[in-house]
Amino acid sequence: MNFTPKPQSGFPEWEIPNNIDVPENKADLAFYSIPQLASLIKNKKISSLELTQFFIERLKKYNDILQCTITITEEMALEQAKKMDAELAEGKYRGILHGIPYGVKDLMAVEGYKTTWGAAPYRDQKIDMTATVVQKLQDAGGILVAKLVSGSLARGDVWFDGKTKNPWDTTQGASGSSAGSGSATSAGLVPYSLGTETLGSILSPSTRNGITGLRPTYGRVSRHGVMSLSWSMDKVGPMTRSAEDCAIVYSVITGKDPKDGMTTDFPDGFEPNKDYKSLKVAYLKNDIEKDSSLSKENLDNAVKKFEDMGITLHAVELPKDVPYNSFDIILRAEAGAFFDDMVRAEEVDKMVEQHQRSRANSLRQARFIPAVEYIQANRQRQVLIEKMQAVMKDYDVLISPSSGNRLSIITNLTGHPAISIP
Repeated sequence: MNFTPKPQSGFPEWEIPNNIDVPENKADLAFYSIPQLASLIKNKKISSLELTQFFIERLKKYNDILQCTITITEEMALEQAKKMDAELAEGKYRGILHGIPYGVKDLMAVEGYKTTWGAAPYRDQKIDMTATVVQKLQDAGGILVAKLVSGSLARGDVWFDGKTKNPWDTTQGASGSSAGSGSATSAGLVPYSLGTETLGSILSPSTRNGITGLRPTYGRVSRHGVMSLSWSMDKVGPMTRSAEDCAIVYSVITGKDPKDGMTTDFPDGFEPNKDYKSLKVAYLKNDIEKDSSLSKENLDNAVKKFEDMGITLHAVELPKDVPYNSFDIILRAEAGAFFDDMVRAEEVDKMVEQHQRSRANSLRQARFIPAVEYIQANRQRQVLIEKMQAVMKDYDVLISPSSGNRLSIITNLTGHPAISIP
């Protein structure tokens, strides 16, 4: 009998450099990577308390401009930072996130603090639990400094107290719905953050604000303690300023959680030293050539860079006859079920946006979706999953524009992962 043991997590022991110093201009700390900050903490060149106070001050200084933060968790953050410093003094080091601040989208519950979901009906809501992903980061030594803006009930960048701005151009919104995570991470108000996605809510603000955002495969990260918009499509993922930082945070939050029955314990096969020339890479040639967004030049440069690296790119097409309407039916029905009590109580009337395509109106309309249509939409979704599997079966990676709804709808229906890289 042959016995093949289940492989363990494929994540490496993250390398922490030793030659990092506190910059002469302390403001530059705001844009240090996670390994750089970890080096300063581990080698005691800066304390977690100092670093936490530094980022809290940045949040306070720039929030009036960016409107990216709902709650600064100052009291808890300072207490945790002191604890991490005390542990380090005793020789206990929890790992690369030890003592480093971060923020989370305000869909994630944190015991003792408001969880507003960005919506007026819930602006004073407190949930008596802490989301699994937040607990995992705390256990890894992370310091939660802020609950960041979610667009109202996970839509857009408008929330009950304003509109979150893009730090590169404050005349623009930050996009959403992980608006606060995108804006605050880009502006160096937090070293990294967590967002959520059902349709573009990690990828879109990451693209708009020029950061790296990972939407994991459905079921890879727990959603326990996170607002449910669409239970069959919601994902939680890291939003950072580099691919390495993204991998570090993902390695901590991923994994099976008994409190979220949709999570799996399938191991990750992360191989940072893998020969990239062995990767089988496909790209949406026609989509890239037709792209007319401001990122067109970056797309062309990315394709050329891959070719210059000796990677063969294979042109592919997305499945035909995609049931795009299925996404809308599934989302509206599942969101309508979760928020049914609020709609019946007419609390939905308190939401800031009340236009035709607002979240408020989609929730009101949800009760008019027949059960037959919801079931048919999920049948069509299964066919799409099989079609997309046929497209991807020979490839490791698919390169595409990060803007636009077409691929976002497809891959959120199928559960495929995606990453936006500036």
